[in-house]
Amino acid sequence: MTDVLVCIKRIPETSSQVMLSDDGMSVDARHVGHTVSAHEEAAVEIAIQLADASGGSATVLTLGPADAVEQLRDAVAVGCTRAVHIEADSEAFGPADVATAIADFVRGEDFGLVLVGNDAADTGDFQVGVRLAYALGRPVVTGISSVALDGDTITARGAGPDGDEVFELPSPAIIAIQEGGVTPRYPSIVGRMKAKKLPVETIATQVSPMTYRLGLTSPPEQPSTVEVLGEGPDAAKAVVDMLVGIGVVSS
Repeated sequence: MTDVLVCIKRIPETSSQVMLSDDGMSVDARHVGHTVSAHEEAAVEIAIQLADASGGSATVLTLGPADAVEQLRDAVAVGCTRAVHIEADSEAFGPADVATAIADFVRGEDFGLVLVGNDAADTGDFQVGVRLAYALGRPVVTGISSVALDGDTITARGAGPDGDEVFELPSPAIIAIQEGGVTPRYPSIVGRMKAKKLPVETIATQVSPMTYRLGLTSPPEQPSTVEVLGEGPDAAKAVVDMLVGIGVVSS
């Protein structure tokens, strides 16, 4: 029996027109819907399949604002049996902060496998899975499209530069899932009704985000000046003197 944790992230739905915030540093999601990445949809499907095959459970977790509960219920609607919400400002949390907060939760549980998306669809971070494994002292592989369990041995398969690559890891482990290996299921009406009724566990994190947002300002305009050193052969000495003066050539 293996209990599986799958971590997801609420992101703006980018199939419609994407607008940027006033400072141009993030996506203005006020007028778009939200979803999770295709990698995480695949991770949810794999978590459910593994839990069903081993007689374990599939828990879905997200770190984000209160509205992120919507994505948790979507995962419950297709088969996850437990939902955990780490309530925090996800925009202020960098990959290291997210990994630390998840690790704090995992230490108090007994998950044989933790799945994450291979990368964050909104920020392009490829770090959370590796940082989480480092924090927990567990093995990790990334870019995986299918996973199988045999007792305490985890077999992970993914595409490499020279063809398929197969890894065997001891449980517990961390695996970053890439889309393509499974087809995510659609929620049924019964699943949606179950998702509405399932209580979501909300926990606070003690992690203080260490991410600082930097702005890029335009450089001040510099007045352009042109100095005419001379004309024709008479300018040659003046050019040499100038190059010597600025250290381009030696005297």
